[in-house]
Amino acid sequence: MEPAPANNFWGDMPEEEYYASQGVSNTKSYFETPNGKLFTQSFLPIQADNIKASVYMTHGYGSDTGWLFQKICISFASWGYAVFAADLYGHGRSDGIRCYLGDMNKVAATSLCFFRQVRQSPTYKDLPAFLFGESMGGLATMMMYFQSEPGLWTGLIFSAPLFVMPENMKPSRIHLFGYGLLMGLADTWAVMPDNKMVGKAIKDPRKLKIIASNPRRYTGPPRVGTMRELARVCYYIQDNFDKVTAPFLTVHGTADGVTCPSSSKLLFEKASSEDKSLKLYEGMYHSLIQGEPDENANIVLNDMREWIDARAAKYGQNMGQGTNIHQ
Repeated sequence: MEPAPANNFWGDMPEEEYYASQGVSNTKSYFETPNGKLFTQSFLPIQADNIKASVYMTHGYGSDTGWLFQKICISFASWGYAVFAADLYGHGRSDGIRCYLGDMNKVAATSLCFFRQVRQSPTYKDLPAFLFGESMGGLATMMMYFQSEPGLWTGLIFSAPLFVMPENMKPSRIHLFGYGLLMGLADTWAVMPDNKMVGKAIKDPRKLKIIASNPRRYTGPPRVGTMRELARVCYYIQDNFDKVTAPFLTVHGTADGVTCPSSSKLLFEKASSEDKSLKLYEGMYHSLIQGEPDENANIVLNDMREWIDARAAKYGQNMGQGTNIHQ
């Protein structure tokens, strides 16, 4: 007889006890936006006297801020950062049709509504602030950046971002034309070919099992409007790379079978930012932190820590030396 699935990826340890064992505190809440409610989480370091900066994290397609994605949030919080994350509109415990991304401007604006309020709050307004996006969440993060007023974000971090769609992921023009004849009626239909991306994203078989057991992960076929919109926004981002002026780090595995490593390469080549960094990891798959063996994931995390620590120190000098989270 199969054991009952655990409530959390770490097992049945009470949540507060688990987070405390990682040196962080966690809060969960819902945030009301003009488009509906978002499920949000915060991860704050327990021991840090001063917060170095705030970081705003966005997960990938079909995922959520819980389960294994929160390992990234916990890592950054353990380094002394205040981390905030929201389930994308249409994902996890947020409102919206499951995994329907028919209007990425709206999806990005909904998360940005929450992130901007926290970033401009008295506690964090004088600290450096970074946007972080993984996979399709990188696409949403870039849209948030383009929708933001100048100077709102100190820097950007992308993990295997989706800016260039692999050929086998691109939606068939015939499919889109055919469904388009239905005048939008088919936009939310989950009928597009499914390329089983999870198996191509995770290298560690043990972690693949854990990710596959996420009760909130979307497992249905892609929706018509989602694939149409992802293709459109990828082209839009590619045409506007030169408008990126903030410091950024983008990382990619060379064996990524879900998003093209050229996504990160093109951003690095075409962005106008004076402070830009690109890291390519030979032979690593798509999910660099949740899906690689621990020794590989730790290499990526160490590179991210080195990058953000240096920028938080550099750009935080003119903004104060940090804030006490208990004030």
